[in-house]
Amino acid sequence: MTAFSIKTFAIAAALGALAGPASAQTAAMPWELKPDTGYAYDKDGKTYSYKMGTSNAGELLKGAKKVPKGTLFFIGHNGQLYMRTGPYLEGDGKFKFGPDQ
Repeated sequence: MTAFSIKTFAIAAALGALAGPASAQTAAMPWELKPDTGYAYDKDGKTYSYKMGTSNAGELLKGAKKVPKGTLFFIGHNGQLYMRTGPYLEGDGKFKFGPDQ
């Protein structure tokens, strides 16, 4: 299954944001989202991954939406997961919201 919902990408973002320690700006690393895996961000802010089957994939896709290209996911100071569309890189390729800003 190649289609993911906004929630799926948000979950992956949360997993990535919570998994790595805070540090100075480093080179961007691509996410490794796996086929047939669902990523969840529950009502308490906890993250999970689930092995998915294909028998009910049609039902999963009914409520799914594609994530627009150019979307940034991040955890705010309040612990809430956010997403923002629009530019997030400077003209030289540096992250617009990095620690030097």
